Amino acid sequence: MPTLLSSPPSPFGRKVRIAIDVLGMADRIAVLTADTSNPDDPVRRHNPLGKIPTLLLDDGETLFDSRVIVEYLDALDGRSLLIPAAGPERIGVLREQALADGILDAALLQVYERRYRPAEHHVESWLELQRGKVSRALDAFSARLPVARPAGPSIGEITLACALGYLDFRLAGSWRATHPALVAWLDGFAQRVPAFGRTAP
Repeated sequence: MPTLLSSPPSPFGRKVRIAIDVLGMADRIAVLTADTSNPDDPVRRHNPLGKIPTLLLDDGETLFDSRVIVEYLDALDGRSLLIPAAGPERIGVLREQALADGILDAALLQVYERRYRPAEHHVESWLELQRGKVSRALDAFSARLPVARPAGPSIGEITLACALGYLDFRLAGSWRATHPALVAWLDGFAQRVPAFGRTAP
């Protein structure tokens, strides 16, 4: 059975776990918790970067990062549920995923600045740069909300939901006061996609 190495707080791992659920693969893929800060954790043997999520396949191959794993799972499923097969719709979904991944990257950099550097060495200009990325991306999504599809959530929608969930989890949900349209969108997503609630950190 393929095995996903991840951790409950990881927004990128959450993204893959929701994708697995949406594709109906929850009983076909095991999920094991990895500790990327532990040098003895097996994730470093399977992924040279020591990052999660990492997917271990039955043939011994290893896949990483979340975008590659989701692409693989969607192709394995064969219905193009997460990523449209071709055309403008495919590009639109991948664009949404890239923008939401960018929110996560910038949010993680803010978290890591505080987690791994002493307070006296925090670089406020660096933190402000990352906050600006998040703010502009949220503005862009507010102006152009992902559209729910009859076939189910796209990977763009899933990634945005995970990004907003991570901002709630790690950055105190400060985005909510300034982006009410996204608050309403996330509430609707959570109702449509039960796996979002089940995968909350």
